[in-house]
Amino acid sequence: MGDDSVGLWQPRYALTPAMARSLMEIEAVRAVIEQSPLPPAVQSEIRNRARLRSTHYSTRIEGNRLTLAEAERVLAGRKVPFQGRERDVEEVRSYWKALLRVEEWAARGAELTEEPIQRIHSLVEGRARPSPYRDGQNSIRDSATGALVYLPPEARDVPALMAGLVAWIRQAEDERLPPPLIAGLAHYQFVTIHPYYDGNGRTARLLATFLLQRDGYGLNGLFSLEEEHARDLTAYYRSLTVHPHHNYYEGRDTADLTPWLEYFLAVLATAFIATREEIVRVTRTTPQTEPEALRRLDARARAVLALFARQDRITAPEVARLLGLSDRTARLLLQRWTEDGWLTVANPSRRGRVYELSASYRQLIGNSTATGEPQ
Repeated sequence: MGDDSVGLWQPRYALTPAMARSLMEIEAVRAVIEQSPLPPAVQSEIRNRARLRSTHYSTRIEGNRLTLAEAERVLAGRKVPFQGRERDVEEVRSYWKALLRVEEWAARGAELTEEPIQRIHSLVEGRARPSPYRDGQNSIRDSATGALVYLPPEARDVPALMAGLVAWIRQAEDERLPPPLIAGLAHYQFVTIHPYYDGNGRTARLLATFLLQRDGYGLNGLFSLEEEHARDLTAYYRSLTVHPHHNYYEGRDTADLTPWLEYFLAVLATAFIATREEIVRVTRTTPQTEPEALRRLDARARAVLALFARQDRITAPEVARLLGLSDRTARLLLQRWTEDGWLTVANPSRRGRVYELSASYRQLIGNSTATGEPQ
């Protein structure tokens, strides 16, 4: 039952008092966090914990069996066998890489087109090339009963629907709709189109993350929206079911999305509030002044600086894994930072080269931060 007239997506929703309250809470927390200075190592530590939780819970939602502690061990690069769960390990690694790439694109204000969406999906699936859309029908079934839960649009309509979604996002941005509203609607429409056989939920959540971070609502990556979705999966899935009919063409395509937006904005506000409370706890025990030498470091340097909260030396592969870069790019960054004077080469061997903080920066870190192991 394909629709040859598919064009610009036109979502149906109403702005309710509950949505307005959530948006006001989000704005209030955003303002507080923007004015809450954190030493770079502390901020990076909080960000890395949020990344870990986002990776774990987004894959967990889709059935990944690794615990949070096991996911942390995998992402730390430890060679720990997970017999029978090798796919789970690869899913976690792939999502982490995709999240880092999404953060990189958002930081440079990349324009959203279909191509980066296809690249996000390819990273989620562990592939090298952008993923083409599905060429056949797929379906969502109840894992326990096998009953049909949702029948997405036909494959022939997917390209036009995706083009319509991207065009709507650009139009919504031009019309200055609140970014959280855009992110929520984009999340919904992507999983509704279901353009791939697998990985749709993870890609949709990364798409929302990209839009929030790029447009100023990422809180510097200090929160995990995926964790909040995972806290109540029943509410998450129930909110996405905006029409009782399972067929996309029998009501899902024109459904009222107000209930989903109420849910999404409330969950985002909850995540923001939890982040504010964490920052308040940290700032109560952390000095507020930051030396000029630390303020000069950019976002990637600050992320790498946080590694020294847990170890004395770092390597190019560790930096590459943390920042989602190639080993060659990581080596070039480390060389530049060595020339800048905040890193020194501890072992000059070309193959086993390791880096440590310069003496002056060790003193700065020791005087300005007090961080422990991630929780």
